[in-house]
Amino acid sequence: MTVATEDNKMKRSSLNTMKKYVYFFGNGKAEGTRDQRLLLGGKGANLAEMTNLGIPVPPGFTISTVACKEFYALGQKWPDGLEAEIKENLAKLEEATGKKFGSKENPLLVSVRSGASVSLPGMMDTILNLGLSEETVKGLIKKSRNERFAWDAFRRFIQMFGNVVLEMDHHGFERILADKKKKRKVTEDTQLTAADLKEVVAEYKEYVKKSTKKAFPEDAYTQLKLACNAVFQSWNNQRAITYRNISKIPHDLGTGVNVQAMVFGNMGETSGTGVAFTRDPGTGEKKFFGEFLMNAQGEDVVAGIRTPQPISRLAKAMPDAYGELERIYKKLEAHFRDMQDLEFTIEDRKLFLLQTRNGKRSAAAAVKIACDMVKEQMISKDEALLRVAPEQLDQLLHPTIDPKAKVKVMAKGLPASPGAAVGRVVFNAEDAIEWSEERGEHVILVRLETSPEDVGGMAAAQGILTATGGMTSHAAVVARGMGKCCIAGCGQIHIDAKGRNFTVKSGGALLKIKEGDVITLNGSTGEVILGEAKLTKPELGEDFKQFMRWADAVRRLKVRTNADTPEDAKIARDFGAEGIGLCRTEHMFFGEDRLRAMREMILADNEADRVKALKKLEPQQKKDFKGIFKAMAGLPVTIRLLDPPLHEFLPKGEKELVKVAKDLKISVKELAKKVESLHEVNPMLGHRGCRLAVTYPEIYRMQSQAIFEATCELAKEGLRVVPEVMIPIVGIIGELTFTKSDVIHVADQVMKAKKLKIDYFVGTMIEIPRAAIIADEIAKEAEFFSFGTNDLTQLTFGFSRDDISKFLPFYLDRQIIKVDPFVTLDQVGVGKIVEMAVAKGRGVKPDLKIGICGEHGGDPASVEFCHRSKLDYVSCSPFRVPIARLAAAQAVLKESQGK
Repeated sequence: MTVATEDNKMKRSSLNTMKKYVYFFGNGKAEGTRDQRLLLGGKGANLAEMTNLGIPVPPGFTISTVACKEFYALGQKWPDGLEAEIKENLAKLEEATGKKFGSKENPLLVSVRSGASVSLPGMMDTILNLGLSEETVKGLIKKSRNERFAWDAFRRFIQMFGNVVLEMDHHGFERILADKKKKRKVTEDTQLTAADLKEVVAEYKEYVKKSTKKAFPEDAYTQLKLACNAVFQSWNNQRAITYRNISKIPHDLGTGVNVQAMVFGNMGETSGTGVAFTRDPGTGEKKFFGEFLMNAQGEDVVAGIRTPQPISRLAKAMPDAYGELERIYKKLEAHFRDMQDLEFTIEDRKLFLLQTRNGKRSAAAAVKIACDMVKEQMISKDEALLRVAPEQLDQLLHPTIDPKAKVKVMAKGLPASPGAAVGRVVFNAEDAIEWSEERGEHVILVRLETSPEDVGGMAAAQGILTATGGMTSHAAVVARGMGKCCIAGCGQIHIDAKGRNFTVKSGGALLKIKEGDVITLNGSTGEVILGEAKLTKPELGEDFKQFMRWADAVRRLKVRTNADTPEDAKIARDFGAEGIGLCRTEHMFFGEDRLRAMREMILADNEADRVKALKKLEPQQKKDFKGIFKAMAGLPVTIRLLDPPLHEFLPKGEKELVKVAKDLKISVKELAKKVESLHEVNPMLGHRGCRLAVTYPEIYRMQSQAIFEATCELAKEGLRVVPEVMIPIVGIIGELTFTKSDVIHVADQVMKAKKLKIDYFVGTMIEIPRAAIIADEIAKEAEFFSFGTNDLTQLTFGFSRDDISKFLPFYLDRQIIKVDPFVTLDQVGVGKIVEMAVAKGRGVKPDLKIGICGEHGGDPASVEFCHRSKLDYVSCSPFRVPIARLAAAQAVLKESQGK
């Protein structure tokens, strides 16, 4: 059953007055299956499936996600009939276990866990041993004949219930326990006696009463009802909402509640608990992997209170239980046809499975497991391609923080460019270059925001941290192009560039990070870490290469790269790029010698002087183009002519003005006057792109000259290049005809002088909504379209991509928008504009080549949209090329499956 089919059935069933909210599992039979994830949640569906497979699962019942949705629809009240169904299924559970809920003689204790249809780590912790009270603990002591175990179970329950349901600080409970161990002069919880634990229970209860102004609830059913409400409410806690926003998970799925009879791993040395994976989740190696603890409950394994033992040692400690666990894990992996993450408990030598789910794994493991399962004929190549999330491949292409490293996170910003970096803090580009080149130091460039002038420092730095800006800010775009780790929009840090430090409030303390202090950036999560964290280097093995060959055989979309240097182009080719979809020529003007000539051109007050300055740049531009053309070895290269406004090339601040004025041999007053004259209230809508070429045609003529001379010279060397010259910011057909005629004229002159005929194309970026509206007119002149979706998104929404970080978190939290539109293409609005332009353009030229070169070209959801919209290619940063290749393949497979 597909998710869509199941969802439709659920919608129809919600109209039925005879609703069913609770589903029982136990004694080898369950009322659900693994196909009902949307109804039962992932945990509930898999518990039902394991029960039906005859695997030893403690009996229980699942309250469906429908009940959760109606709980919210009714103002956080239970829907009619839910309470009756819960009591009916409690009676079934009592019959299945031979115990009574709330009994003083033979009490039934249960665990209560959340379980959404998609995994939400940290949404809500488990509650174990629910049903214990001053009366029922006596029954547990009597039945177990183990007083210490009973009081241990009780103190655990109070702590979990207090933390999860009553929302108390868990540190208070931990302090009480630590004080008791200190008083008894022991180090392990297991060394406390029954009498000690009884005292702990009394102190816990006093802590609850003091904190909540209410006594701890003694009635078992009241405990259960409060716990169920806590699970429902956890669906909309801030952690869960934030996680869903980050992971692009819908907010209307709701969560299930799983109520399950307790089995105890803390009854002594014949009992234990553990977590295991059917394959190594870090490497993907086909070996049983996990940890266990004897005389413990589940949270002990993951909480780090005691050191777990490797799962292999269980074979010696309890050979029969291990043998059964081995048989079960193989059965589950074969049944689910994927690597499984298992939770188990051994109660007095008897094994029980508490959970199975598809295990989370590293990117390297995901690729290896997918390839191995194809070799093992467990899954097909197409299934393998769908097993790896494209975003995961980032981990394989950049250094990452060692998952075992203990780190202190002091701030968090936007994960603008993945990977990790360690270095000493510097606050300007010049220092970044000096510290890196002259001192041999690894540095992190920390800026309020970056500008094109900072490119040299960005290249020298290991990573970039900015206090402002978004996912498509200058820092983000350039860093991704360079393959540099970057965190943008980190508003928690306050930069004092003059004092060369930044401050941040962390853990209640104000930290001051000075120039030269070491920090670590996690560009994959946005975390800024104090000090040096251990990094791991990426390795691309044969499995990765094989996996990507499978993807290339399936996809239709071509994948190009955004690259401005031969080095970027080479990296992208190594990652499988099939051309350059965006070469930003402005980045070529920021070398020290080039920047001087560019400034001379800007300061010139007549065409002759501007041409004179541009002639200094022309041979260097030609050299750049030849290098890029050679690196791409005949693959298509789209060159965007100058786009940014001219003020970006001029100095900012008095110190820089003085320095540049001296270099250019003009007065500071004259330079300041020119800077002031170029100031624009809204430069993104100002004098830039083709508007500059209309005002100063000599700029595009120089660039065209360099392009075509480079092409002709390489042609004589035997390398055929077909350049694609792209005119930016076109919104009026006359802008394109004016600039295109200049490009053609220069091409004709160069070919005549070189006595050579070459092929080339002249096209435009579609980044202004008006251009999309008149795309049929523009297609009569343009030989290709390339959607600049960064600007198209900005102009369609009316959002500044550099300032959106100030209000975007509120829009996401309040679900005004689902995702950052600069990260994932807005298919409802911007996407409609793209589709309209494609239809209009190809209505005039059916074979019109159309691509996308905004940062969306590396976003999997946006790549899928481009596939559906019949674009020819996507273009993205070099390190996102493999991601786009896989996303393009998955788009074909999903389309064939009707998804």
